[in-house]
Amino acid sequence: MEPEPSPLPNGDSTASAAATTTAAASIASAVAANAAPIQSTRINHLAESLKLEHQFLRVPFEHFKKSMRSNHRIAEKEMSTVVASVSEAVNRDNMSQEEAVNHLTSLVSKLQGLKRKLEEGSKSENLQAQRCRARLDHLDAAEAENLSEWNNTRLKRILIDYLLRLSYYDTAVKLAECSHIEDLVDIEVFHEAKKVIDALHNKEVAPALAWCAENKSRLKKSKSKFEFQLRLQEFVELVRADNNLRAITYARKYLAPWGATHMKELQRVMATLAFKSNTECATYKVLFEFKQWDFLVDQFKQEFCRLYGMTLEPLLNIYLQAGLSALKTPYPYYFNQQERFAACYVPALFIILRLEGCKLGKF
Repeated sequence: MEPEPSPLPNGDSTASAAATTTAAASIASAVAANAAPIQSTRINHLAESLKLEHQFLRVPFEHFKKSMRSNHRIAEKEMSTVVASVSEAVNRDNMSQEEAVNHLTSLVSKLQGLKRKLEEGSKSENLQAQRCRARLDHLDAAEAENLSEWNNTRLKRILIDYLLRLSYYDTAVKLAECSHIEDLVDIEVFHEAKKVIDALHNKEVAPALAWCAENKSRLKKSKSKFEFQLRLQEFVELVRADNNLRAITYARKYLAPWGATHMKELQRVMATLAFKSNTECATYKVLFEFKQWDFLVDQFKQEFCRLYGMTLEPLLNIYLQAGLSALKTPYPYYFNQQERFAACYVPALFIILRLEGCKLGKF
């Protein structure tokens, strides 16, 4: 009869336990040694990724500053009106009791209106501050443990930025609402741009001129020509309508101040008074082409992005270009730029089209 094998090597239970403990310790040490570089690499990648979030923080901050400046101007204007009204009442010696009551009633009404505007301005500022806080908290929450989820949110932010820039406003709003990231995207900022762009597509310059007046100091600081181009287009439209007398009056009022810096362009546009809109001269015919309005739309988008510190290219383009440049392929020279973008935009297009209930709409 064969003897049964011993369950312990050499029949020594103490030696076996020691060997098992040593092996487990070695495995744990090896796992920890391999996990440490992986963890360190994730942290380094996260730190590098956060460096690309400049626009993510600057846009709401610039919007916040703009709201503050606008509210400050409104308060100054209303207060000046109230002070002037009080001074007028003080300097009048023969004011009757009824006139004094009416004057005080008017002052109270103005002060109530000022209070209402200040409250609305305060709500707007608090909303902008809340969005800045939400974005800071979002960046602060980025850790190596939740990097996958955080990157998923960033992908949605990038897609929404792309949709807003390409005028798919309704789709962008729907995606933001479904993902609950309204405070992390710039829908309100692009909604402001939508009004101007829609007006320019309808060949109206009034909203664009109002936007220029609202941001006059910053546009002047950046040496922007956008307002000048708007004025030129409005002059050309007057000439197109054969309203030469009004066009000359308009030029004296709005174009003459630009003469010191843009004389050549002014001379060229003023010559349209002689050539008319049906001219065949290429130099002046191009000024009457309707594609000039498309040029104004593109110029506005550039000025708008520059004002808020946005990149001129959509973030999706930038990330795709960066990723493709680092992508290793056995045939790197067989892909031209157009093929690369087509290969990357097709998946993004499928993502957009699969958003149930989303409607494409111009912004």
